[in-house]
Amino acid sequence: MIFKKLSGETGEDLIFTNHKVAAFLEHHLGRFGDKKEDILACLGYVFAKGGFVILAVEEAEILAAVVVNETGMKKYIPENILVYIAVHEDMRGKGLGKTLMVKTIETAKGDIALHVEADNPAKKLYERLGFSNKYLEMRLQR
Repeated sequence: MIFKKLSGETGEDLIFTNHKVAAFLEHHLGRFGDKKEDILACLGYVFAKGGFVILAVEEAEILAAVVVNETGMKKYIPENILVYIAVHEDMRGKGLGKTLMVKTIETAKGDIALHVEADNPAKKLYERLGFSNKYLEMRLQR
């Protein structure tokens, strides 16, 4: 297995890569995820504005993926928002999610924020890695 970092500087065929990553995330995030078109918009932000994607790949198959957007707002909110992280359903429980999170923390410059639903099993991993719940998020949806 190799870990591959993608960012705005990569010269790869990003349209193909984005669709492959988005399809992986849509499937493996399950009920905690978003629709493919929303994931593609997030990936578009990474490559246009800033951020990165880290993939765990084996024989051209994505086994895990993380997407981080850089906020550019260091003085106001964390510099990075971890938007998506998913591990292939056949690879769960083997430490790959933790390894991917550690690589993400090492790669990101500055603080990292993420949103996690209270009943998401990954919440315990995030807490073990040092993430804390400082705020209650409130949203007005229109």
